[in-house]
Amino acid sequence: MERRETLTMTKLDQLADLGQSLWLDYIHRDLMQSGKLQELIDLGVRGMTSNPSIFDKAIANSASYDEALARLASQGKSVKEIYDALVIRDIQDACDLMRPVFDRTKGADGFVSLEVDPELAHDTLGTLNDVRRYSKAVDRPNLLIKIPGTKEGIPAIRQAIGEGIKVNVTLMFSVSQYEAVADAYMGGLEDLDRNGGALDQIASVASFFVSRVDTNVDQKLDAVGDRSIRGRIGIANAKMAYARFRETLGTERWQRLAQKGARSQRGLWASTSTKDPAYPDTMYVDELIGPDTVNTVPPETLDDFMDHGTLARTVDQDLVRVEADLKKLAELGIQLDQVTDELLTEGVVKFDKSYKNLISSIKAKCEKLQPDWQAG
Repeated sequence: MERRETLTMTKLDQLADLGQSLWLDYIHRDLMQSGKLQELIDLGVRGMTSNPSIFDKAIANSASYDEALARLASQGKSVKEIYDALVIRDIQDACDLMRPVFDRTKGADGFVSLEVDPELAHDTLGTLNDVRRYSKAVDRPNLLIKIPGTKEGIPAIRQAIGEGIKVNVTLMFSVSQYEAVADAYMGGLEDLDRNGGALDQIASVASFFVSRVDTNVDQKLDAVGDRSIRGRIGIANAKMAYARFRETLGTERWQRLAQKGARSQRGLWASTSTKDPAYPDTMYVDELIGPDTVNTVPPETLDDFMDHGTLARTVDQDLVRVEADLKKLAELGIQLDQVTDELLTEGVVKFDKSYKNLISSIKAKCEKLQPDWQAG
């Protein structure tokens, strides 16, 4: 693995030597301006992810954006224009700070992710238009555009990759969903190749949500009165997705693309903070470490992992137990496919709600800072 030029290796450097890049699931203007993000990069953080919920907390719960909000409102900007201006600026600044990582790793890491409008999760053309718009507006080579892995998002993923746009596929919960995403990624690369594009310039991650699976399944296990596999299905599900990813890399289709310089679409473990206090606070990092993976974590989980996380290749270990746990789940009458379908539907609703909350927060602040401002 590429390593930073430091006198001593940090824990995150050692994690990278095991094949996993750790990204920060957080963004805030203060993080960039205070120098804290640079400190985290020096520590070995290799990328960032964002979403409307993260931006909502940043903008609504601090005064850091007030000056920009007042200025934009005084210019008569609409609430969505103000949202775009704030978010694009933060993403650009984060990309610029991450750019040395991107250059040092030859485009393998150093990415910052920006999500398309969640209201478009079931709108293929609308999603594509947002993807193109943000790609042009941010104008950074280390930007990843987040597209949801919905049925309507799948063709948008293929089209975006075929146009040379780097993509972070989000809201993934099932192995079958991963298979559709992998097919879209390879299809997009094939389209790009036919059009004379450079495959080695494309990168993508497939964001597989982990802890939300346990939150859902644990409730169902409690309902049937069996707690023996509580807290184990989220990791088991992710390990099965990883096994499918490794199988994909062995196919003739992928090998043809790899020979032309294509990069694998790494699995990214998302939703990796522990929701149940009964579980170890680093278990969704410790149990999913291995080659060609990313784990994106909130600041608290990063601190916990740096303090007492375990360094070992685990993502393809204990598969006999994984299969036994999944078999037990089915025997208890809990269908994992039903769980992941519920989570995808719920995830789309939650992301849309977070986006609406963010828009409302911006509107409320602008009205307070500029009483004569009209939302538009």
